[in-house]
Amino acid sequence: MNWEQKVSKRRNEIVEDIQGFLKINSVLDEETAGPGRPFGKGIQECLTALLNKGEESGFTVKNLDGYAGHIEWGKGEEIIGVLCHIDVVPPGDGWTSDPFAAEIRDGRIYARGALDDKGPTMAAYHALKIVKDSGLPLSKRIRMIIGTDEESDWRCVEHYFKHEEMPSAGFAPDADFPIIYAEKGLIDAALKIETDQAETGADLTLETFRSGRRLNMVPDDAEAVLEGSAPSGFEESFVRFVKEKRAEGRIFQEDGRLTLTVYGKSAHAMEPNNGVNAGLILSEFLHTQSLDRAGLQFVQTVSGAFAGDTRGKKIGIGCRDDISGELTLNVGRLQYEQEKGGEAHINIRYPVTEESDRVKSGLSQIKGARLVSFKDSKPHHVAKDHKLIQTLQRVYEEQTGETAQLISIGGATYARSLEAGVAFGPLFPGRPDVAHQKDEYMEIDDLLKAVSIYAQAIYELAK
Repeated sequence: MNWEQKVSKRRNEIVEDIQGFLKINSVLDEETAGPGRPFGKGIQECLTALLNKGEESGFTVKNLDGYAGHIEWGKGEEIIGVLCHIDVVPPGDGWTSDPFAAEIRDGRIYARGALDDKGPTMAAYHALKIVKDSGLPLSKRIRMIIGTDEESDWRCVEHYFKHEEMPSAGFAPDADFPIIYAEKGLIDAALKIETDQAETGADLTLETFRSGRRLNMVPDDAEAVLEGSAPSGFEESFVRFVKEKRAEGRIFQEDGRLTLTVYGKSAHAMEPNNGVNAGLILSEFLHTQSLDRAGLQFVQTVSGAFAGDTRGKKIGIGCRDDISGELTLNVGRLQYEQEKGGEAHINIRYPVTEESDRVKSGLSQIKGARLVSFKDSKPHHVAKDHKLIQTLQRVYEEQTGETAQLISIGGATYARSLEAGVAFGPLFPGRPDVAHQKDEYMEIDDLLKAVSIYAQAIYELAK
């Protein structure tokens, strides 16, 4: 079977479907949530559009109360899963074009979700459609499972597997090629920063501080509002400090208040060093200023524990292993109000051989903070000699002529929902990972190549 040729004949249809799919704003929106749309109107519209497309093409489809859905083909007791998600992180600012316009420029399609994970989801759908239309005999069912809350709390997966059977094996088209056989453990934690309101006679009083939208994103902007007047040299010191940290800063003064804004660089939390954390830069700068006692306690605790360190070494939780590498730590959200105190919300990715209890102990011992929330998703690892991995290695090598090396990541994909699940593309080696960044894009030729690889993989796993 010449899979590439079959994809080539459908090129225009595939690109048009991907483009139309990306135009739907599928960011979590609790304000428009309701029956049948637990994560908001946009996500519900996106899920319905994909399920309708599947039904029109003759697949068996099912919508599980808007939490998730599936598109299925084939017969047999055993199920091979293709696990995708259609929700996306907020686009943020600074895009060259509308993040939901799905504009095509220089052979790339630009949109939030082009890479993570709506572009690959539609690629997987067309791969399944090619297998169906080929009429090749299958001994297993192929089920494309569509999640809607992967970027937040995975409530979709929890709901889905309460009602549906678990595939025996499968892959998630939501990371890198060749094959990701290990995923780090994932921790979301919240710290309450201890403060008091004793008077200090300081020049400035911190009224509010905010940074970040999601724990799995490096914050690209932060803002602090202070009461008082800037002392001599304050603005020059701020601009110089921020610039040295590879960020940009702005000060606005009005009616006895100063508003400080820092602009960093967003990135996926699985490698915080790819971004510039605006919140930590701002807290680190304020740590050097004459602030009120409570405000100073907040920025001291935050900067002292986390500034300049994405590996948890300052708080004694740094570790690594040969399978999955180093622990990473991202301070995804900071917030402070003068009357309520402050909080730090943290995302940690820890190696597959590490115990989360040691990480929890380290967070609990941060001076000036109290651990109030700790959510742990255990690491995931599939043995190298498993039939799933051997099949996908052969398919990848036949289609690309390259060695299908096994790799590990700090990201959490739906593959970990399965006992035997791996992440399989769509990002080819050497391509930049622009997921969760402004101007997210996917090379159109890469998406089409992924369709070809997925089609052969689906057939080989289910024949």
